[in-house]
Amino acid sequence: MAAGRLEAIWIKRAHRGPMDPVQEAQLDPERGLIGSVDRSRRRQVTLVEAERWARLMRELHAEVDPCARRANLLVSGVSLVETRGRVLQIGSVQLVIGGETTPCERMDEALSGLQAAMADPWAGGAFAQIRTSGAVRVGDLIIWL
Repeated sequence: MAAGRLEAIWIKRAHRGPMDPVQEAQLDPERGLIGSVDRSRRRQVTLVEAERWARLMRELHAEVDPCARRANLLVSGVSLVETRGRVLQIGSVQLVIGGETTPCERMDEALSGLQAAMADPWAGGAFAQIRTSGAVRVGDLIIWL
């Protein structure tokens, strides 16, 4: 079984605010991503694939930091496509993929044409609910359970 890796973590401390990079974050099934302004029960944490982001940047002939996606976790080595209902383990934390994240108009604020380029299925990443609490750290291994 191939393992992926957690490449980056961002916390959004205010709506429409910057995405603050951190090396470690606490995830809790009741409170979501600790310190993040987004407290939705359905979208507790958002994920984007590093490989998919790199492909989008090649297609658009651009180099924009993946934090512009405004996701919480940048993952590599795992595909998020069609994974609704599957359980992803990052370090000791388990996440249940709730569905596909659709890109909003903020993507075009980061790079003209990005929202349309992300219209492909699952190109905008995924959202998840936290099943088990704990810390995730940049560099943690990622596996599908």
